[in-house]
Amino acid sequence: MSKKTLPGAPEGRPCAAVSSQLQPRALDRWNAGVRAATTEAADDRTISVYDVIGYDYWSGEGVTAKRIAGALRAMGPGPVTVNVNSPGGDMFEGLAIYNLLREHDGEVTVKVLGLAASAASVIAMAGDTVQIARAGFLMIHNAWVMAIGNRNDLIEVADTLKPFDVAMASIYAARTGQDAKAMGKLMDAETWIGGEAAIEGGFADELLPSDQVEKGAGKASASAIRRIEAGLRAGGMPKSEAMRLLSEFKSGVGDPAGSGAGDPTEHGGARKPAAAAQVVQALQGFTLSN
Repeated sequence: MSKKTLPGAPEGRPCAAVSSQLQPRALDRWNAGVRAATTEAADDRTISVYDVIGYDYWSGEGVTAKRIAGALRAMGPGPVTVNVNSPGGDMFEGLAIYNLLREHDGEVTVKVLGLAASAASVIAMAGDTVQIARAGFLMIHNAWVMAIGNRNDLIEVADTLKPFDVAMASIYAARTGQDAKAMGKLMDAETWIGGEAAIEGGFADELLPSDQVEKGAGKASASAIRRIEAGLRAGGMPKSEAMRLLSEFKSGVGDPAGSGAGDPTEHGGARKPAAAAQVVQALQGFTLSN
């Protein structure tokens, strides 16, 4: 595969009011504690993709194209290693990061340590060499969004998403050497691909030695709040309302990162029971309807 950006890949967001979202099933299966094993000498030519793709409202972090571009500029030409363990996220950011890595002047090695789902799987395809843990997984699917409107609005959204699905299928096809239509069928089915299967299918080149992977303490609280948000939104609650409700709930424990630190009597702690009841009620409704 020649080292270049995907021909015809979208450069910006679609004209319609569409926002690519984190797939709840990927978030459920993500172990945020999986990391690259530490070495005695710190490698200043390594980029870590250990978070959701795109800006994460709840943690104030996330892996963005801006951050990756800055890291590559700081490194300059030469080999780069990209360690990946991510549930995915903003597909538009994923495509932008893919192009940044393909444009980099130097060998790019991608190591899938745990999960590279959705937008993170697109990023993984940017490697000149792709290594994957034996117990690692890729997950590929069509662009996953939340949309509200009448039938005409939804038809417009579907038409808007089509070129992005085509772009992702082309990326997978370019890496594997398989037909783009075959990749489209895998995306339609939301396909999970284990380590050995990824190598057999051409998504990866070789297995990652087990001593290069370790499990640490992930940010469980931030992960939990993301899952709650995904559940609320999958049940039909608008993003603005879900975020308002969860922010109100979190303010009762005084810590915007959701760790429980701080004085529960400050920052609206008295509202916590009402907000908690609303969250529980909404999640119960989601459980019953699904």
